[in-house]
Amino acid sequence: MDKVLLTALGVGGATVIGALIGFIFKNLTHKFSDIVLSFAAGVMLSAAVFGLIIPSLEDGGNWGLLIAIIGIFAGALCLNLIDKLVPHLHKMLEPDCESHSNKKLNKVLLFVLAIAIHNFPEGIAAGVGFGSDNTAKAIIIASGIALQNIPEGMVIIGPMLSAGVSKKKTLILAMLTGLVEVLGTLIGYFAVKVASIILPFALAFAGGTMLYVISDEMIPETHAHGSQRGATYALLFGFCLMLVMDVLLG
Repeated sequence: MDKVLLTALGVGGATVIGALIGFIFKNLTHKFSDIVLSFAAGVMLSAAVFGLIIPSLEDGGNWGLLIAIIGIFAGALCLNLIDKLVPHLHKMLEPDCESHSNKKLNKVLLFVLAIAIHNFPEGIAAGVGFGSDNTAKAIIIASGIALQNIPEGMVIIGPMLSAGVSKKKTLILAMLTGLVEVLGTLIGYFAVKVASIILPFALAFAGGTMLYVISDEMIPETHAHGSQRGATYALLFGFCLMLVMDVLLG
C-alpha cells in the first residue's frame, strides 16, 4: 500500500513539477512556446497511441478493436460536447479575465479539462498493476506516465496566464489535473476487478480525448505564428522520445 500511495503522489506530482517549471518559462516568445507546445503534442500523440490505444486493444480481448474504436470516438465526441458547454464555465473565472475573450479562455479550459480527463484512466492503469500484484508492470507504467506529465504540466501554465487566469488559480487547476491521476491510481488499486473490466474502454476514451485536443487545438495553435516547420519537427521529436521510452520501459 505504501508503494501505491508513493506512486500515486509521484505520478500526480509530476504534473505539478511541470507546472512549476512552466511558471519559470511563462514569458516565452510565440515561436519558442509553439515549439514547446508542439513537443508536448508529440508526447501526447505517442502516449495516446502506445500508452492508451494499443493497450486498450490488447486488454480488450476478442472485442478489443471494437472497444478501442468506440472508446476513441466517445472520447472525442465527449470533448466536442464539452467544447460547446465550456462558454458557461468562464463565469467562474470572470474576475481574472475581464480583458480577454471568452473564446480564448474556453479553449484553455478545454485543453486543461482534456488533460484531467486522460489522467484518470492512466491513474487507473497504474493502480490496476499494483492491485494485480504486478508491481514491476505498475512501476513501468507509472514511470512513463510521470515523465509524460512533466511537459503537460509545463504547457498548461502559459495559456492559462495569457487567458487572464490568476497565478493562484492557474496553480490550483494544474494541481487538480494531477489530483485526478492520484484518485485514478487509488481507485484502480482498490477496485481492480471492476477497473480491469472498464479499463480497455477507459484507455481508448482517454486516447480519443487526447487525439481530439491535439488535432483541434494544439496543432492549429502551433502553426498560427509562422513556425510550422520547427513545430512539426518538435512534434516528431516528442513523439519519438516517448516511443523510445515506451520501448526501453517495456
